[in-house]
Amino acid sequence: MRNLLFFKKTKMMKSTLEQIQDLQEVLATLKDIDIQVFSMIIEIFRNEKISDCLDFLQNDENHRHCERQMLQVENLQLVDKKQKLNVIRNNIKLITKALKKIKDHDFNENDYSTQKYLETKQELIKKIEKEQMKVQFLKFLVHLTALDNKFIQCGSNSLFLLVQMKIDLRQQCFQGIKIKNTNLMGANFVRCNLSGSEFYNVDISGVNLNGAKLFNCKWKHLSIHELHKLIGHTNYVNSVCFSPDGTLIASGSGDQSVRIWDVKTGQQKIQLDSHSSCVQSVSFSPDGMILASGSGDQSIRIWDVKTGQQIIQLDGHTSSVLSISFSPDGTILASGSDDNSIRLWDVKTGQQKQKLDGHSNRVLSVCFSPDGNTLASGSDDNSIILWDFITRKTQAKFYGHEGEILSVCFSPDGTILASGSGDQSIRIWDVKTGHQKANLNGHTSYVNQVCFSHDGTTLASGSSDNSIRLWDVKTGLQKLKLDGHSEWVSQVCFSPDGAILASGSGDKSIRLWNMKQGQQEYKLEGHNEWISQVCFSPDGNTLASGSHDNTIRLWNIKTGQQKGKLDGHTGYVQSITFSPDGATLASGSADKSIRLWDVKTGQQKSKIDGHTSNVYSVCFSADGNTLASGSADQSVRIWDVKSGQQKAKLDGHFGYVQSVSFSPDNNTLASGSYDNSVRLWDVKTGKQQGKFDGHSNWVSQVCFSPEGTILASSSFDNSICLWDVQAGQQKAKLDGHVGYVESISFSPDGTKLASGSADKSIFIWDIETGQQEAKFDGHNDRVSQVCFSSDGSILASGSGDKSIRLWSIKAGKEIENLYQSYQDILAQFKTALVNNNCLPKYVSTNITILIISQQPIFTAEGALIFQGEFLNYQGIDLKTLFQQKGGCILDGQKEFSQDEIKK
Repeated sequence: MRNLLFFKKTKMMKSTLEQIQDLQEVLATLKDIDIQVFSMIIEIFRNEKISDCLDFLQNDENHRHCERQMLQVENLQLVDKKQKLNVIRNNIKLITKALKKIKDHDFNENDYSTQKYLETKQELIKKIEKEQMKVQFLKFLVHLTALDNKFIQCGSNSLFLLVQMKIDLRQQCFQGIKIKNTNLMGANFVRCNLSGSEFYNVDISGVNLNGAKLFNCKWKHLSIHELHKLIGHTNYVNSVCFSPDGTLIASGSGDQSVRIWDVKTGQQKIQLDSHSSCVQSVSFSPDGMILASGSGDQSIRIWDVKTGQQIIQLDGHTSSVLSISFSPDGTILASGSDDNSIRLWDVKTGQQKQKLDGHSNRVLSVCFSPDGNTLASGSDDNSIILWDFITRKTQAKFYGHEGEILSVCFSPDGTILASGSGDQSIRIWDVKTGHQKANLNGHTSYVNQVCFSHDGTTLASGSSDNSIRLWDVKTGLQKLKLDGHSEWVSQVCFSPDGAILASGSGDKSIRLWNMKQGQQEYKLEGHNEWISQVCFSPDGNTLASGSHDNTIRLWNIKTGQQKGKLDGHTGYVQSITFSPDGATLASGSADKSIRLWDVKTGQQKSKIDGHTSNVYSVCFSADGNTLASGSADQSVRIWDVKSGQQKAKLDGHFGYVQSVSFSPDNNTLASGSYDNSVRLWDVKTGKQQGKFDGHSNWVSQVCFSPEGTILASSSFDNSICLWDVQAGQQKAKLDGHVGYVESISFSPDGTKLASGSADKSIFIWDIETGQQEAKFDGHNDRVSQVCFSSDGSILASGSGDKSIRLWSIKAGKEIENLYQSYQDILAQFKTALVNNNCLPKYVSTNITILIISQQPIFTAEGALIFQGEFLNYQGIDLKTLFQQKGGCILDGQKEFSQDEIKK
């Protein structure tokens, strides 16, 4: 016993660095193992029903049994039987030794997804992600959890690392795995068989379960944050407020707008634009007929909720209006300001009735008591003042906070006042005696807002630590912590029935939380700007996207995960293009610059300046030595890639140059302009070779066919023109789009042309006949860019709806890859499921594998769910959520045999 205690103490004393080194040493011993051995050992364990793997492997007779089994495998990459036996024997010994060390390692005891192990995780990923053998060993540990309970935590940590490294986990069998105490946020389990799996205390936020098989699972104590995602504000959300009947929610934002949302659908109903600065506070009148908003423009505006029209503007404050509150009868509006004053306004006439002075610094929060007799105010002077509303005199002053008072709120019965402060605490005050009843601690940053539930039993608080916390008012204990926002929580507000809590945040989103389930119901956001460009790397494995959020992002096509984010431009990114070898990415921006990026490292290689306005287009020559650019300064410029020096400036257009394209032989450069023309330039001399006129509106893009004999041009006149380059004549005009054509792309073999339009559609055209071959619909905003993969099998599209979608040219629809077993199951159940309205219409026909977005979103389209449990940390059944996300509940349809479950 003493030795055991000493061992544990010694182990605990080991530093994180030592733990990493120990683990790396274990992994290093596996470098020469044949990868197939891992799967063979797992198969032997399964067949033999082994539950103690180490005990089995350490037995000599079992060793020999494994050797005999493996010798029968024909595809081991070995020459003769003797060599096979020696290698197999050595492989088994190395794996046994590694498992023995892993079993007693910190990696098999603690959750490596926590903040404590952040550096450890990053260091491990650096050492593992590029070594296939180590990746395979992590997968081996994941599968081991299905057999041996002693390896559950190391298997869970292994799965976490695999997800973090963006390893492709789609279409794999993870049947029976046991995963606990980890974070699988953003994992891509498309088409995976997770039947019989057991998850405990696992975060599944943003997990993609499309088409997954989930039979007899036991998932408990789950965490999940993201459910619905809707477009909304484009800047910080400073204030949210429910209408009295709970059907509407109003929000005020740094984007200077007030928005009114339908709580039931999460859709925006009205946008109110009049303020000339950020909207700091919004409040519904007690009857719900009018809405007040206070702004940094020093004004208060009163709006008609039904029509969205401004009724009146209240002016008087000499600085920002930070907080507003209606009296219970709706006749008076109180406002607190940066000018240190509180003002009372007659809502009907718009006249100022009183100015209350008492605070020595800005007034951050005002709130009426339920009976309307008292007004509470919190200030940057660290004090709270209670005002007698009848006499308009100070009734009491509360001191105790060591920071500014950011929020004050009365309980429904008016006997208690809660306050949130910059000192990170919440305090509960007895209104009658002025005594502090409780001090609630837990937040690790400013408490920006406090709000009582309508029964007065719960207090909600929003903080700059990005969390929302719910407190038991009677005991002062924390009941629940809601995580999901990625920036500070500026506002929290209960719906009238107490079923929903709304929160506004610096991450520019509003979220609605179901109080019964403790789960997020909706997310309203708009911080991701539209995607202006998408471009495949030459090998087709990476997709680059440029956006009006000023960033460029690199995506792994196989996993759909973001590989890198390139920051540097100070204006929106208009154009991107890969060099022929795929090593360099060029980008043109509204900041007037061109930047060259190292694709592998994500680092900026150089910045090219010269244009005097927005750079709309960049294009590499076929040899990669020259770069061309088109700009709003009406010029085309040619640059030396290596030196960054300008080689030529081509003048002739008298409108913005929207697009440039090199011919395959590098001798000719085409340019399309807002002057409605297409021009051809001699690259060597810089002289204009030709001019094509035919479009009746701006030319949005020009593109050479792969053999260079045809030039295509798209235009805001909704058409595409095909030009014979040698003859200098128009070959054909392609009409069909009902909106302007923004982008075109030739297939690699030159037989097809893709076009993306403001009508939200994508057309595929046959070049020889000029006829439309296919039409892709799916985007819900303009299609700003289309691009073929290097083999021509995939088309990528970028849109104003902020998504990138991948389309199969052969199948004529968004990429899908259905398991035959999945189809077989659907065939068995199709009639019964349709009759019972369980099966979404799109499950059996089109399940999208990849829609690239800025953040992972939990989805389960076509997931097959049979029996089992899916419970969150409060014990709430999440099957309904899975069904809402497209999952198919098979319970009650049929009993399955074990063989069917394993398929």
